[in-house]
Order: sequence, then structure tokens, then C-alpha cells
Amino acid sequence: MYTLSGVTKRYTRGKSTVDALADVDLTIEDGGRLVIQGPTGGGKSTLLQMLGGLDRPTAGSVELDGVDLTKLSEAKLTKVRAQNIGFVFQSFNLIPTLTAQENVETALVPLGGRPAERRRRAAEALDSVGLGERLGHLPSEMSGGQQQRVAIARALVKQPKVLLADEPTGNLDESMRDEVMEVLETMWKEHGLTFIMVTHDSAIARRAPRLATIRKGRVTITENAAA
Repeated sequence: MYTLSGVTKRYTRGKSTVDALADVDLTIEDGGRLVIQGPTGGGKSTLLQMLGGLDRPTAGSVELDGVDLTKLSEAKLTKVRAQNIGFVFQSFNLIPTLTAQENVETALVPLGGRPAERRRRAAEALDSVGLGERLGHLPSEMSGGQQQRVAIARALVKQPKVLLADEPTGNLDESMRDEVMEVLETMWKEHGLTFIMVTHDSAIARRAPRLATIRKGRVTITENAAA
């Protein structure tokens, strides 16, 4: 479970200061699904970075399962990310010279284990997102939707508790968007993940049971009973 208390992230721009996040209190239950929306520059990605331990707040605490991420050393924070948090980004972030299977394996390298076991797990993860026949393909040999499914497999192969997605459909057309969202929603349900996603797409936001709207650094939560 995530518990955010009084989280503020302040940036200095010349002689002025800007609060990307302003005194945010937020609880996200295990297995919950939250979509984050708001205008450009409103603090959406900043909030996701706090949840992923990719940045630290100016003030406040970000607890994951009772551990305050803001107080961990960089080494311990890196370990938490490697073991417990999967990331999916808008730009896929695949290594162009590696095959789909090799790209997925990169998420397992920090965790150790034998190469044969890493290959097996990577193959299973790709099969789970419908790419079992694309193990040896390079990113350039796949569509945008397929590349994003490789990125999802890479995020999930280490069996994290949390999946964070930052505009994962932002580079896709409508049909590929729906394809990727179906994969993400299926993985959330099947693996019991805590799934948190940033999006500009209102059609996607309407499908989520919980919506966090950020404006000028402040968060408003809306529950969607129909989702």
C-alpha cells in the first residue's frame, strides 16, 4: 500500500518557485488501479516519479508497505525499484540492438540468477503479452504496439507488486492504444498489481475505478463506481 503525506515538490526558476506538487495526501491500496490526469506541467509525471522512487520530494513522505522511500539510501532505493516496481514509458525505451527476449531479460540482470533461467522467464513474459513468436525480433522489426508490449513484459518479468505507466499509449494510434490497454488491464487483474498510470486520454481515464486530477500541484480524487 502507498501512503503519501504532505508531499510537496518545489522547483526554483530564477527568482520564483513553483510547486509541482503541493501538500499531497494520498492512499493507494494494494491491487488498486489509479489513473492520473491533468494539464501539461500540472505535476502528473512528478507524482509518478515520487511513487517510483525516481525523485524525492522537497517535503513530506512516500511510504510503500510502511517503508518511507524518501529516507532510503540510493542503494536501498535502487533495490526497491529493481524488486518491487515495474515501469512502462511512452517512448518504449527498448535497446535497439537487442531482441525482444534480450530486452526483457535486462530487467532480471540486477536480480541475479542463471542466464538460462532469465531466458526462460523472459520468454514466458513475452508469451503472456501475445509475443511468444517474436522472441528473436529486434524493435525495428515490430510495430509500435508490439514494442510497447515488449516494454510491458520487461516491466512484469520480475513479478513486481507495483506497475507505473507514464503515457504508455501516447505514441500509439487508437487501435494500438486499445490493444495495449487490454494487455495492461489483463496483467493488472491476473497478477493483482497495484497499477498507476498517467494519461492525457479521457477515454482511458473513464475506464479506471479511481481518478486523480492534478492542477497546480494539488490532487483531487474521483471514484468511478461504473468502472
